[in-house]
Formats: sequence, structure tokens, C-alpha cells
Amino acid sequence: MNIVVAPDKFKGSIDSLTLCTIIKKEILAIQPDASVETYPLADGGDGFAGIVHHYFGTTTVSSKTIDPLGRPITAAYQYAEASATAYIEMAAASGLALLKESEYDPMLASSYGTGLVIRDAISRGAQKIVLGIGGSATNDGGMGMADALGYMFLDKNEDPLDPCGENLSLINEIVMPETDYLEDIEFQVACDVKNPFYGPEGAAFVYAPQKGATAEQVITLDEGLKHLDDLFIKYFNRSVATLPGAGAAGGMGGGCEVFLGARLISGTDHIIEEVGLEAKIAQANVIITGEGCFDEQSLQGKVVGTLARLAQKHNKHLRVVCGKSNMQERDLGALGIEDLVTLSALAGNEANAVANPESYLHDAVRKLLS
Repeated sequence: MNIVVAPDKFKGSIDSLTLCTIIKKEILAIQPDASVETYPLADGGDGFAGIVHHYFGTTTVSSKTIDPLGRPITAAYQYAEASATAYIEMAAASGLALLKESEYDPMLASSYGTGLVIRDAISRGAQKIVLGIGGSATNDGGMGMADALGYMFLDKNEDPLDPCGENLSLINEIVMPETDYLEDIEFQVACDVKNPFYGPEGAAFVYAPQKGATAEQVITLDEGLKHLDDLFIKYFNRSVATLPGAGAAGGMGGGCEVFLGARLISGTDHIIEEVGLEAKIAQANVIITGEGCFDEQSLQGKVVGTLARLAQKHNKHLRVVCGKSNMQERDLGALGIEDLVTLSALAGNEANAVANPESYLHDAVRKLLS
């Protein structure tokens, strides 16, 4: 029996590296003769840089920056000297996890800190930057990042604006950077969603409430992103209104496409391609994957949805372990998922599953292999 284990992290509970180790151990305890290969994955959000380090042996670099509310912090990113490539997690400087829940405020939160980390990587000699943009606290359309990299945003009185979500609608003029050093850098942005820049399925309406926005603020933020896109048309002769992924990370996807000339890629597909995972799936008998919450968003470029597509493509048995699931039985069949086990069901409640995932993985694996 050849088994491939390739899960994402269970956010806020257990990382994918640890998850792979535990699942492999439990499989071999049940089937000692099985051949088990593990491939921890990430979709561009929290943990992306750690997965890059795991596979590519990059060097961890510390950079002085600020958090989403402007407080000094130190953020780490990964750097590959041989290829002059930096791998940066937006969440390291501009992530929701950096804030207390009482501090969540996408009106004031800024991606400026991520821009500072990008500057640090460029000063180190990076010629290519891969930016994972999941897990953000922001809804500023990349305005903060751009401000840190030399762009200026002026109001109708020609005064500089603080780069944050509540000021998007006040931008009257965009001033380009005085230097062209960004033009020599190749930017790729790894994201895990396909949402457009604004509108009912855009950044503000879908994700800003999770970041602390009220219903009224959601409307303000959405209008701000639409205004920013109008400015993109005026100053850059392009619109990201309907670009898939432009709404990722509070519009950071669209902002990176315009301000950095970045190419948006699937973080999951990037890792899978780099490590040759599809070939391993084609040779396997059983695929085991998982993530913290399995829901409709999982099908929009996240790990479980991507693995389901590859398993169906190669006619392989796919089984899923997750923290919790909001999917219906008919959905699982359509995705080719043979079995799904949730730790919440085994633990009796979600809180126990999140706090002690290791305690329930033994029974989860046994159920998946029965």
C-alpha cells in the first residue's frame, strides 16, 4: 500500500509538518508494511514561509517592521541565496494573528509593514519575491505596502494620507515612486482565493467582517476599493475589478498586480509543482489530506480542493481529516472524497479538537483506513 499524506495546517491548532509526522506514525502503527510519503502543504497564508523552508532549505531572515496598527515588531521571511529569491508571508507583518480580537479594525489596519519587509528583501539583493498573502488583518487594497515602497497617496488638498482602509475613498492622486528599483524585481503573489476586488463577492463583503468590520464599514471599504480601482484605470490604464484573486487579503492581490506588476498564482499549486507532488499522487494508492475547516472556500484554490481535483484526475482514493466540516454528503461524492473524519466529532466539540488535535488523530487515521 502506497499512501501519500499531504495536508494543510489546521489553523490555530496544529501545523502541517507536525500533522504529517503524527499521521504517518499512526498509519504505520496500523499498517506496518505501508509505504508512506508525507508532503506538508500551504496555500499562501500562514505557514507558507515555513513550508518553503522545509522543502528548499532557505535561510530565515529577520526584518524590523511594524504590525497592522503601526507598532514596531520583527518579522521573519525566507531567503534563497543561490536564486536571489525571497519568500515572504504577509501575515508575518500584517496578519490578523498579530492582533488581539479587541484590536481587529480593517478601517485602520495597514499593509505598510509588509512593504517594509519587501524593502528589506530587495536591499538584501532579492531579484524575485514570492509573497504569500493569506491571513491578513487589512482591507487597504495594498495601499500601505505601496506607500512603504515609494508610492504616495494624496487627498484633494494634496496632503499625504495614512495608508489604511478608511482612507481609500479619500485618495485624489497617486504619486509614483521616485526610483524605478521595483521594475527590476520579479514578483509572484501566492493566494488561496479567487474573489474579485470589490462587489458582493469581493474583499470587503466576504472577508472584512472576519477582521472586525461592521456592516456599515463593509460598505465603506467596498466603496474604497472601487474608488481605488477607478484610480488604477486613471494612473495605470488597467482595472483589477474582476481579476480572480484580486480580492485576496483585503484587496492585496489586486494591489500587488498593479503596484508591483506581480503575477497572481495559487500558493497550493506553486508548492505542488515545485516538489513534484502530482507525480507522487499518480503513483499512490491512497491520498490523505486535510485542513482546519473544510467548506466551500476549500474548493477555491485551497489544499483540500486542489488535492481532490488531482485525485480525481488520476483516479485515486482520497480521504480527508479536518478540524470541522460544513460540506454536505453529496458534495463529498462529487469531489471524489471516499471518507471524511472531523476531529470535532471525535472530540465532542470544536474547542477540544482545536486545543488537543494530537489526542484525536489516532482514531481519525484508524477510521480513514478502516
